[in-house]
Amino acid sequence: MKNNITWVLALSLCCLNTADAMRCGRNLVIEGDYISEVIARCGEPDSVQTHTEVVSRTIHFPYRTIDTQEFVEIQVEEWIYNLGPSRFQQYLRFENGVLVEVKSLGRGH
Repeated sequence: MKNNITWVLALSLCCLNTADAMRCGRNLVIEGDYISEVIARCGEPDSVQTHTEVVSRTIHFPYRTIDTQEFVEIQVEEWIYNLGPSRFQQYLRFENGVLVEVKSLGRGH
């Protein structure tokens, strides 16, 4: 029984989908990487869209009853890598030059 549990655990760890990472050959791109690091590891993306967003952040002051909300403008780049028909396309979102999201899309072409 103990041996079966070990195998199930090992198989489940192997099958985990790392939603916050993308593999480019032997290289791995993870959240927190900079644009230059991603280009060095994976090359230029197939599609790039750039825009600016205004986000609000709440500043909490300890020992005070008032919180302040500030609005910050961030630069957003959304990249698509088409890795071919045998792999899923990958969506990468950068905020102010830092990778903050990686997700798989449908099959490539």
